[in-house]
Amino acid sequence: MKNKIVLLWVLSVFVMTLSSCSNDSEDNSKWLIKVVETNEKGTSETTVFTYNDNEIVSIDGAQKRTAFTYSDGLITKTITLDKKNQLLETIEYSYLKSKLSGIQSLGNYRINYIHNSDNTVSYERFTIISANQQVKEFHGTLYFENENLIKDDRILDKANPGVIANYSVSYDYDLKKKPLFHIKGFKELLNQNEKISLNNNIISTVITSVSKDVHIASSAILYKSSYTYDLDNYPTERVSETAIFDDGNVGYLKTEYWCYCNKYLLIKHDVNQNSNILGTGYLSFFMQLIVLNCFFIS
Repeated sequence: MKNKIVLLWVLSVFVMTLSSCSNDSEDNSKWLIKVVETNEKGTSETTVFTYNDNEIVSIDGAQKRTAFTYSDGLITKTITLDKKNQLLETIEYSYLKSKLSGIQSLGNYRINYIHNSDNTVSYERFTIISANQQVKEFHGTLYFENENLIKDDRILDKANPGVIANYSVSYDYDLKKKPLFHIKGFKELLNQNEKISLNNNIISTVITSVSKDVHIASSAILYKSSYTYDLDNYPTERVSETAIFDDGNVGYLKTEYWCYCNKYLLIKHDVNQNSNILGTGYLSFFMQLIVLNCFFIS
């Protein structure tokens, strides 16, 4: 009898979700649940995002998995493991008045941040050689506009004596929505570059220059992307002929975004409390229906 009651409850919630996901115009924020990336050879990799309400729990990709730790609504630590559960990196985040003040990748590097009154952020990055030795790699300034990171200017401090080396990247955006922006605390992670922005990056312009005495050598490279959007102005697909891969190579990449609406989070939280009564088979079935509803109807 108890099983039937819970089953009827889930059915009623599911029906209400069908309506709310498609008709709720006041709060139609969506959350990224899966990304599928396909290169020019047709090889695909899937990344899955897991949440607890509006906090990110983990990002699980083909090669590695990153788990997130929160404190007072801010992300304070990430631990990244490979698929054999071997530790790849631990990053600790520190804050001053809820603004990021420092990043430490244990045993690798650290970054200090200063938030200026003109809405820019100054930073400097050091490589950790040993417990008593650190080398300054570069320092720079981040520029923001309308909740988007629009420029990163830096000077390389490890250049040879008498040489001035500069690196600058500028970001142009669409006017559409990015699912990652809704994740609690994510926009404070300044090391995530344009991923923390409100909108989707369509053009990145990288300019490098090296000067010594009266001689100057410079170059500029454009990286472009095109998007397809759903009816709520969230991206469903991104295509780039100049995507930068982890190994530094540049090439074609198609990215498919699978999103679901915020109602799923509420239902997921409530139904999981009764999963021991309802059974994992019914739970899995209805959760899949709700996800499909929120993605396709929107």
